[in-house]
Amino acid sequence: MIKLLVGLGNPGKQYDKTRHNVGFLFLDKLVASCREDWSDQAKFLGCTSVVNINNRDIRLLKPMTYMNESGRSVIAVVKYFNMSVDDVLVVHDDLELCVGEWKVKYSGGHGGHNGVRSIQANLGGADFHRIRLGIGRPAVGKSVADYVLSQSSSDEYEKIQEAIGFSIAHVRSIL
Repeated sequence: MIKLLVGLGNPGKQYDKTRHNVGFLFLDKLVASCREDWSDQAKFLGCTSVVNINNRDIRLLKPMTYMNESGRSVIAVVKYFNMSVDDVLVVHDDLELCVGEWKVKYSGGHGGHNGVRSIQANLGGADFHRIRLGIGRPAVGKSVADYVLSQSSSDEYEKIQEAIGFSIAHVRSIL
């Protein structure tokens, strides 16, 4: 049973609307729709909130460790609340999906995503749930790092926001 929703991103204003921060955008939209707020939690190396979905309290986490160290924040919450790996749902960007596409996945590899890689390493396994939000791939010859850390066009951003809305509705239904 999912008890923890983790949105992946990087802290700081310069990353707010970048492609790599779609996990943060997802959680911010969910928190706003539930009329809740974020709380900085140093012991969890992140910001947390609790939302009630279908009469269940679900803990939310935005790691403030930067993407490549996200697992340190996730494991802190998992250990503190005595959760299992299977209780975790991670929302993250995915280069392999077209802009605006989204997929739900359980377990599997990290697909080169450093945030997912860090979570797998810290949790000691890959058996957690995921929502993959498509950001597309950079043009041939362009840097992947520069691409994910840049803002999308307004058209792309609109498609990403739509995908976030649909995936939030899906989370509500599976919980």
